[in-house]
Amino acid sequence: MDGVTGTSSQPSDLGAGTGAGGQQGGSEGAVRGPHDIVAETRTAVGKAAGGKGRRQGRQRNVRPVWSRDFALFFVARAIARLGDTMLPVALAAGLLQHGYGAGAVGLAMAATSVAFAGLVVFGGVIADRISTQKLMIGADLVRLGTQSLAAALFYSGHVVLWEICAIGFVNGVAGAVFQPGVASTVPRLASDIQGANGAIRIAESAAQLAGPALAGVLVGFASPGGVFAAHAATYAVSALCLLLLRLPPLAPGSSSTGHGGGSAFRADLIEGWREFRARTWLWGVIAVWCVYMIAVWGPSVPLVATEVVQQHGPRAYGLVNSALGAGTVIGGLLALRLRPRRMLRAGAISLFAFAGFPATVGAGLGVPAMAAGAAAAGAGMSFWGVMWATSVQTQVPPDVLNRIHAYDVAGSLAMMPVGQALAGPAATAVGADHVLLAAGAMSFAIPISLLSVPAIRNLIRADALTGRSDTGATDRRPRSQARG
Repeated sequence: MDGVTGTSSQPSDLGAGTGAGGQQGGSEGAVRGPHDIVAETRTAVGKAAGGKGRRQGRQRNVRPVWSRDFALFFVARAIARLGDTMLPVALAAGLLQHGYGAGAVGLAMAATSVAFAGLVVFGGVIADRISTQKLMIGADLVRLGTQSLAAALFYSGHVVLWEICAIGFVNGVAGAVFQPGVASTVPRLASDIQGANGAIRIAESAAQLAGPALAGVLVGFASPGGVFAAHAATYAVSALCLLLLRLPPLAPGSSSTGHGGGSAFRADLIEGWREFRARTWLWGVIAVWCVYMIAVWGPSVPLVATEVVQQHGPRAYGLVNSALGAGTVIGGLLALRLRPRRMLRAGAISLFAFAGFPATVGAGLGVPAMAAGAAAAGAGMSFWGVMWATSVQTQVPPDVLNRIHAYDVAGSLAMMPVGQALAGPAATAVGADHVLLAAGAMSFAIPISLLSVPAIRNLIRADALTGRSDTGATDRRPRSQARG
């Protein structure tokens, strides 16, 4: 989540959705264009002519990952993520410099989070009814304006908390409109959806490593206002890249046609919820993820920071945090290479590695052990994020994908503030080390819970079901049958 800014990226963050930690991960969808129909026709002809012709026809019609348009989208996401990771540093430094305390910093960040989490579901409905490209460009331009205003306020020295919170709220609204559209963009740009997700995950992880350091340099040599100005510039770059995109047209019938009044909007919202509930693997993961947010991620982030800084100093925490970021890069690289048939099963297994993050700190181990645990946690979370994002994008019908992605993001984020709020009282009651050890134990319980659900562990990747390699295949079953 941004501070006075915008979106939950990959999942990310949460990888966007259930990528946790942030990406919001995060955080892309599946839409078939007319050339996909041509590809399928040629594949059918090749099947009649023989296996060789089928393979050649399929290869000629595959959209590669590194096309001009995917490169533009890749740059847009990477640059925006770089700016997002700079903001917490600038927000904290700027508000503290003007006499506000840590509570004010948290309030400013909460303004963005509340607006985003509360409105992202509605953003999903809008994204299924209006051009997602125009929505994303518009959201970037709004945040370009708000961050420019924030930079002017900090440069002038006129910093009032309610104004900063208002800017953060507007950015949260813009993020709620922007984020659902991300879900349906990647498969329109590349057939290798998993490879595209992996590449974006690596870029966002690298940005997460570089952003705070760059923000520190800018604060030191310029001022917090300089960081806000730089962040505004990242939205300008993102908007320009998105403007230059040449997205293939949507397949007939793949977008929502309702443009009526409030009743049509409510009907689309309800339809998205029904589609969400119709897939056991989808809502099952989100249900487990709510527990994860409360018991693992929510308490781990603040308590790890507090414990490491108190026991080993801020430099040690910087090292541990850098190791976490480096691990996410490794996880993204693994996701580029490995193509498991059951993606959610493989992703759930990788989540066992997250236990090293809270457990090593709770056990009072040395900085090298904590850094190693953080690197393993980052790799596991990043790999899961790619497996999850790709599963959602390829298993969900294109015409409801933005809405379902919005429900995914909202459900994934809903319990994070609860976990963070409970971290302090729990640490006071039993000690921070015990809370972190409990979080480490729950890090084993969460993937076990995921693997215990047949619909999750047995979900087969869409391209394996269709026999098409790395294509934007979707669940084409009737919606009444599209379950588990």
